Amino acid sequence: MTIKLYDTDPYQTSFTAHVLDVREGKRGLEVRLDRTAFYPEGGGQPWDTGTLEGGAAAGEAAPGAVWTVTEVHERDGEIWHSLAPAPQAPVPGMTVTGRIDWARRFDHMQQHSGEHIVSGLICARFGCDNVGFHLGREVVEIDFNAQITPEQLREIQDAANRYIWEDHALEVLHPSAEELARLEYRSKKELTGDVRITRWPGADTCACCGTHVRRSGEIGLVWLLSVMKNKGGVRIEMLAGGRAFAYAQRLKEQNDTVMHRLSAKPLETGAAVERLWAEAEALKAEKIRAQQQRVRELLEACAGGGDVLLLEPELSADSARHLADGLAKTCTGTCAVFFGKTDDPDGEVWRYIIARENGDLRAFGKALNGALDGRGGGRANFLQGSVRADEAAIRAFWEAQA
Repeated sequence: MTIKLYDTDPYQTSFTAHVLDVREGKRGLEVRLDRTAFYPEGGGQPWDTGTLEGGAAAGEAAPGAVWTVTEVHERDGEIWHSLAPAPQAPVPGMTVTGRIDWARRFDHMQQHSGEHIVSGLICARFGCDNVGFHLGREVVEIDFNAQITPEQLREIQDAANRYIWEDHALEVLHPSAEELARLEYRSKKELTGDVRITRWPGADTCACCGTHVRRSGEIGLVWLLSVMKNKGGVRIEMLAGGRAFAYAQRLKEQNDTVMHRLSAKPLETGAAVERLWAEAEALKAEKIRAQQQRVRELLEACAGGGDVLLLEPELSADSARHLADGLAKTCTGTCAVFFGKTDDPDGEVWRYIIARENGDLRAFGKALNGALDGRGGGRANFLQGSVRADEAAIRAFWEAQA
């Protein structure tokens, strides 16, 4: 069985080992070593990546051979390292030097350690269980069978960060069966044999095979991004360590942009946005009132006018629909409302609504779309769509149909 170096020293970044076996796996060659510092996927934590560098094998040298370790899995108690395709393959008996991608490993250590502290505090406060954990590429997801409000989540975040800054030391225990029976610890299943217990004193005691930092201060920071309902409980999204710091940096960059645009101080951007939003809502309401007034004027002017063509570039879809509905009832002919004009590199684009009370507009709509590079459809007496044409072309088509 492979010796698990990461169990005793998660900070070990390089090691030497002998190749015990090489086989063809689903994703290429897989290698089994007599010892490894590569953590295999397990317990919600992803695998380590890195390299294996070739040495000597039973009189056969492979100087300079380097294989990229892409995945690591434990199957039936054996750890297999998946390798990226390479010109030559390792062979049993070869001595190799393994090198861990330390940035990835330390990130996982920060996330996993932060998750333990947060989960321990939540389970103690709410008397619940951690029923799911996934250390993803961008965020950590933790599921609990409890209801937690955003306000309570903020309190947990504050408590977790205070604990981190107190710089507690991690304890790793391998209790006997008798000691394990007396020990209170978090676990999703009943455990026997050699059980590895990780303890953050005063915050969490949990059965765990993952890699962790030595002291809580190395986590630096936890940031609880969100809490949402999930399968009768909640799912929390979390960042820790370098991920939390990078997130804070991105927030600052965005806040700097808002500060510049709104001429606001760093801690006053929220109030500045609220003022801007209120102004925008007032302008929106004024625009709606103006459009409603315009619709009333047009309905009054066009009543009984027979066929009617209106081009209103600033009209909204709701106002255009209201206008077309009213015209169909009062103008005694075919009414066409072209609105919402936009420009693109190929010319003007107009949206349209065409209506006729108790009429059949299908042939008219087909001719319109064919002549004006349009698309659209609808009911026999009510069509809507868009055309790529300017005002002159629209009026020329309309006059030709009269």
